Amino acid sequence: MTEEESLYRLSCISGIYRRKIKKLLDIYQSANKLFELSNEEINKINILTENEKKAIIDNKNDKRIMERFCYLKEQNIEFISYKNPCYPEKLKNIADAPWFLFKKGKLNEKRPSVAIVGARNCSNYGKEMALYYARELAENGVTIISGLARGIDSYAHKGALESGGETIAVLGCGVNVCYPKENYQLYCDIANSGGIISEYQVDMQPRPMFFPERNRIISGLADIILVVEARIKSGSLITADCALEQGKDVFAIPGRVTDSLSSGCNQLISQGAAIANSPSEILNELGIKYEKNKKLLKKSNNLLERKENMLYSCLDLQPKSLDEILSNIDLTYKEILMTLVDLEIKGLIKETSKNYYVRIDVKNHK
Repeated sequence: MTEEESLYRLSCISGIYRRKIKKLLDIYQSANKLFELSNEEINKINILTENEKKAIIDNKNDKRIMERFCYLKEQNIEFISYKNPCYPEKLKNIADAPWFLFKKGKLNEKRPSVAIVGARNCSNYGKEMALYYARELAENGVTIISGLARGIDSYAHKGALESGGETIAVLGCGVNVCYPKENYQLYCDIANSGGIISEYQVDMQPRPMFFPERNRIISGLADIILVVEARIKSGSLITADCALEQGKDVFAIPGRVTDSLSSGCNQLISQGAAIANSPSEILNELGIKYEKNKKLLKKSNNLLERKENMLYSCLDLQPKSLDEILSNIDLTYKEILMTLVDLEIKGLIKETSKNYYVRIDVKNHK
């Protein structure tokens, strides 16, 4: 049995956690040596409880474990132990690093990386910011890391994929389990052109405790963490705290003081996080020169006529009422209504509720 197979066998023992595994491997130097011990010798290991000793003994000769190991290969799932040369270098430097990882797809550590996290129930503003920052960063060679959750996480992954860039999803469940289920197509897209990582066993269903745990991996894999929208008590702030403990830079997108979805970001900024005014600031921090897709912008601008330009420029990512638009644009009521319809047909604006409109970044519509 190879050392990696023995380490996989060790990973399958429920109830023995990271710190205990580390102690065992420090004592015996390899998983192979641990499983070569007789039952009597295992029963003499004083750092183990009686249940843990029994679990190792029962595990030693369980043939089903090696069958599952072969199943991983059939499903193109890679098991990576801490001792494996393919184990991510960035994770080796964090406290409480996972001893075992499961991976689908690829993980390119040579590329700079930014974790984009935020609220599940995000606003339209948060959605557009996540798409915009992810797309701009990915277009400039940055890998986008997030957690495949609803809201900001999903839009961060989508923004990276739309630009043809790379993205990595860190899951709070087994690497072959898509959660939430409505993200299945996104999950498949990431697996095909990026990577999916988890420290939990294949087929493991999500549990509430897993999501705060996996946040240390999201921040650990990233060079910089960007918080788009977050409430005061949220998983995104846990990720930011992990990043700070790991010595990583944290950026936050500011929001209105009356907006609860921005309260967490505003708090981070007040505590010293950098303000993310534009993707170029994050790229500068990574030592990358910011380049816009000028050809695409020129093409998009040429599509707009004078009236459309006036109205499009009046809107932003926060919904504006028809009354506000009328007071700011020197056009008749009829002209504004017709122009709004034209812009909506072109996919450049969206009516979020009755007579309230938001601008959609033209670069979202290639």
